[in-house]
Amino acid sequence: MIGKLDDTLWHQIASTFDHVGTSDSRFFDRYWFAVYAPDGQAAAQFTMAVYNNMNVLDGGFVIVRNGAQHNLRVSRALRPRFQTAVGPLSVAVEEPLERLQILVAPGDHSTGCDLVWQAILPAEEEPPHFERSHGRVIEEYQRFNQIGVVDGWLEVAGERIRVDRWWGGRDHSWGVRRGVGGPDPVTGTSPPPSVDGILFAFLFFSTDALAGHVQFMERGRKRVYLSGLLRERGKAEAPDLVVTNAELSLEFFEGTRRFRDATIEATLADGERVTLRVQPNGYAIAMPGLGYGGWHDGRGLGVFRGEYYEEHEVWDVSHPAEVVYPDGTVDTPVHRIAPVTLSSAGPSRAGTGT
Repeated sequence: MIGKLDDTLWHQIASTFDHVGTSDSRFFDRYWFAVYAPDGQAAAQFTMAVYNNMNVLDGGFVIVRNGAQHNLRVSRALRPRFQTAVGPLSVAVEEPLERLQILVAPGDHSTGCDLVWQAILPAEEEPPHFERSHGRVIEEYQRFNQIGVVDGWLEVAGERIRVDRWWGGRDHSWGVRRGVGGPDPVTGTSPPPSVDGILFAFLFFSTDALAGHVQFMERGRKRVYLSGLLRERGKAEAPDLVVTNAELSLEFFEGTRRFRDATIEATLADGERVTLRVQPNGYAIAMPGLGYGGWHDGRGLGVFRGEYYEEHEVWDVSHPAEVVYPDGTVDTPVHRIAPVTLSSAGPSRAGTGT
């Protein structure tokens, strides 16, 4: 199918833009945004993704306010409408890598927004993610991260909140990734994650003097991924500070696996060490509410749910680890992302991140 992008000179394969260069059902292309109030009184996240080979575009929006997490998840058939909009959610790229608009229109759900995300630093490209298991490629994707500020408004449960220069982080990722587009094929047996243990940690942040990201993953004692890049703000000619190692120490809320204090000791390419110490700034967002495993049918992201589908609910996230669902059941989802305040970051002492 010929679309508007096919009248540009940017084709990557010998087909029209509505096709991708692999038949893997897990191929995706996703936006993710985080928007946090400086005082910790409100937090929002937004995501939208296309799954070309599943004919799906889905998205999610959450706001956490007063210990309650308001969730909205929507999905539609991708074809024939190749637009970044699904139900009440839409994204407009007003200036690539500089300014984007995020809209959530009112409806039966309890949330809404009109936000403009503005970059304060260039995008940071992560090293490629690639992994095989039993001979099969299970991950092959690319991602960039970017720090910005956000203006506009949020609406939650009838309350409108002004957003004035709030902290904003975002990423854009695309490729093949496990856990999307339906179940992965079984090509062999692997030990359950609990045998060796898995640690995944990331921090996007900015202070008045420093900003950037650190991300790493370990399986047991083996470091399987590291990405980190810091930049000095206000020094356009300053070189990028590449992170070559990162060590994590944690203090937990009693009886939980949720952190109350975390410190990343980042080592730079020149040997300098930067201490990044963070504490939660408000309630941690339970990512299943955004769609990462939290759909009512349990089938996850990128699954075809018909021409249009929408679901929404409100969860109690006032406990550091537990989530109380509308029917009163309690769970402790692993995937949580907390707004944080930095109390130290090398040459500066305070900032915001996630």
